[in-house]
Amino acid sequence: MRDYLVFMHSDTRHPEAVDDWEPYVAALRERGMFAGGSALAPPSCFQKDAAATTPPRVLTGYIRIRACDLADARTCLAGNPVYEAGGTVEICELIED
Repeated sequence: MRDYLVFMHSDTRHPEAVDDWEPYVAALRERGMFAGGSALAPPSCFQKDAAATTPPRVLTGYIRIRACDLADARTCLAGNPVYEAGGTVEICELIED
């Protein structure tokens, strides 16, 4: 099993549909995939040589899951409130050093 982070972005087309996380997280737990997660506060952006601005799309939360591979990790998108509302969801494998 590998660890993945699933990042949710703020670009949903139907923001009102992103409130019901309990059934989704419960389904991930039932499948043995859920390994944690959290909502994220709005970002503070910085750049060394320029005035940083807030990106047009920000991360609003993440979930850590355990999956066999990326294809298995992608199965967790079904039911994700951000994904189902037309928003962007990123999946990144955590690389062990």
